[in-house]
Amino acid sequence: MTRPDPQNLFVTTQWLAEHLHAPDLLVLDASWHMPAAGRDAHAEYLAGHIPGAVFFDIDAIADHSTDLPHMLPDAVAFSSAVRKLGFGDGMRAVVYDSVGLFSAPRLWWTLQVFGANEVSILDGGLPAWIAEGRPLEEGPATRQPRHFTPRVDHGLVADAEDVKKALAVGSAQVVDVRASERFRGLAPEPRPGLRSGHMPGALNLPFGALVEQGRLKDRAALEGAFAGAGVDPDRPIIASCGSGLTASILSLALAATGRRPATVYDGSWSEWGARGDCPVVIEV
Repeated sequence: MTRPDPQNLFVTTQWLAEHLHAPDLLVLDASWHMPAAGRDAHAEYLAGHIPGAVFFDIDAIADHSTDLPHMLPDAVAFSSAVRKLGFGDGMRAVVYDSVGLFSAPRLWWTLQVFGANEVSILDGGLPAWIAEGRPLEEGPATRQPRHFTPRVDHGLVADAEDVKKALAVGSAQVVDVRASERFRGLAPEPRPGLRSGHMPGALNLPFGALVEQGRLKDRAALEGAFAGAGVDPDRPIIASCGSGLTASILSLALAATGRRPATVYDGSWSEWGARGDCPVVIEV
């Protein structure tokens, strides 16, 4: 499993502005919103994005053989998709989203899974860029196709059987980053047909405890969040959430503290909460 350099995880808006036209750099808008938010990420991208940035559609570049949301595609499909976007071997990627730090970590993690290690996140995301009065571009951006060779890091991805094993034998901590009310089963799931509650033996560290005003918290605050949730960041971790998206924030937080990123349970609660063979606990 790769261990990204914490010094390269984030770039500033100033750095990006200075390197925006570098031929070996691709900027990707990875914005995505929960359906309840009533926002159209692609329409917002077309209305205004960082100049030259291409849109990475998290729902479209996915495995469509399953009804689970935005599951990882296979290596061939992913390679074809990023090739068309203009990302190839030897290039560096900078990813951002329109919230600040919400869906960009999912693309950061996805690129890590497929062997692209020169990936950074824009600190503060699009809100920081706009707040500084930096230029925006309308309409779609296109880049010349590039060849991308996928090198899949299977250690970054978990399935339901991996999670069951980890819970049974303690080989990894399963950390659920959903809000406490959902974890405890006191609030209904936003996706229909899913049971409420959590996996027996899972820990709860809501992703909101890791993020502040659209940025990852500093190391001291992250360490405090880990400790407060009973998480040992030096032991293996499988991160889970509602659909495998915000779990990537925990993976990023671990990388930012110099540790190996968390493995992400791609199906997360969208799968576990729907499967009768996956046990669920409710706290009353």
